[in-house]
Amino acid sequence: MSKKNTETFTLIDNSSGKSFELPVIKGSLGPSVIDVRKLYAQTGYFTYDPGFNSTGSCESNLTYIDGDIGRLLHRGYSIEDLAEKSDFMDVAHLLLNGDLPTPKQKKSFVHDVTYHTMLNEQLANFYRGFRRDAHPMAIMCGVVGGLSAFYHDSTDIYDAHQRMVASFRLIAKMPTIAAMAYKYSIGQPFNYPRNDLSYAENFLYMMFAVPAEEYIISSVMTQAIDRILILHADHEQNASTSTVRLAGSSGANPFACIAAGVAALWGPAHGGANEAVLKMLEEIGQKENIPKFIKYAKDKNDPFRLMGFGHRVYKNYDPRAKVMQKTCHEVLKELNLNDPLLELAMEMEKIALSDPYFVEKKLFPNIDFYSGILLKALGFPTSMFTVLFAVARTVGWVAQWKEMIEDPGQRIGRPRQLYTGHPERDYIPLEKRR
Repeated sequence: MSKKNTETFTLIDNSSGKSFELPVIKGSLGPSVIDVRKLYAQTGYFTYDPGFNSTGSCESNLTYIDGDIGRLLHRGYSIEDLAEKSDFMDVAHLLLNGDLPTPKQKKSFVHDVTYHTMLNEQLANFYRGFRRDAHPMAIMCGVVGGLSAFYHDSTDIYDAHQRMVASFRLIAKMPTIAAMAYKYSIGQPFNYPRNDLSYAENFLYMMFAVPAEEYIISSVMTQAIDRILILHADHEQNASTSTVRLAGSSGANPFACIAAGVAALWGPAHGGANEAVLKMLEEIGQKENIPKFIKYAKDKNDPFRLMGFGHRVYKNYDPRAKVMQKTCHEVLKELNLNDPLLELAMEMEKIALSDPYFVEKKLFPNIDFYSGILLKALGFPTSMFTVLFAVARTVGWVAQWKEMIEDPGQRIGRPRQLYTGHPERDYIPLEKRR
């Protein structure tokens, strides 16, 4: 819970000589914030912050990032501990309910998720309305938004029970929706979810099993998927999470809000970054070409961009990237894969981390640098990379949406602007325009 300090921030308007005292609010971790909610009323000014680089848009107790030292906490637990010692259902319960579950709570939580994994059968017809070559994220946007047309009993955001049911439905059904999008794109029959499998196992089964033969579930692949889901579960107020909150602030139903998050995640600067990393590595091709492409990356006039390095928040090594790198090596070793792209990535990492240009600008490898290679090794096509991100991030979106709805101080989002267009002009009739 935030609290106002006794200290204030003094703002001086040099044009009028007036000064204004703004309250300072301190959180449990991280920088204090200047409360500017009454700034316009007191001064007649708005703040200007494109991209919201220096703006706290909400109060949250879910996730904390310290970008300077490379730290990520969910409800106070480090991402390293959660990835190494928990499974995704542990982390989902933690984000939604505030604490890691007891054995009894875990059993109940897993049961509630498991028994909401099936989709209304009519939704299968919805898929057939898309072209076979439709991008799976396009299908995800449509189907997730369409859930509100099938589950009317969980769209009242002011009913606590309906919010809970909607939360379970979204987390449970997202892997089913994602797997069906993949199966549709390759012309294979849909696989129904199985209640005897774990969350990660079920997703792999629905993705890769075929009716013609028994599907053997790999413990290595299952652990890797579980870890990927944990590492992507939530990441504070990023673009897609902020989109979910903004949509939710209008009172939109939860399915529409999560669909908005899926759409925002699709962008190559956000959820599509790991796919872009793989394309970049394929473009580079060989180790001998790395110096040439790094030279391109340093040239501001060259359109080439080094994907997978640097982060909007982290000014140190992304803690998720360290776990992802380790997992990537484990999977490739277990599957006995010698992936030239991974060798290329390791060489790029080595050169970039020793190059003064990247060191000075703190362009460390981020999670996207490794996740694309790992997903490729697990058999996922590049078009499904962002989809898997959406499956993982749904729990964070739902937790953030739920937190916002339950905040008595929440208001509809309404950013301001700096207008630079024409001042008011006289209207000119058509016949007099020249």
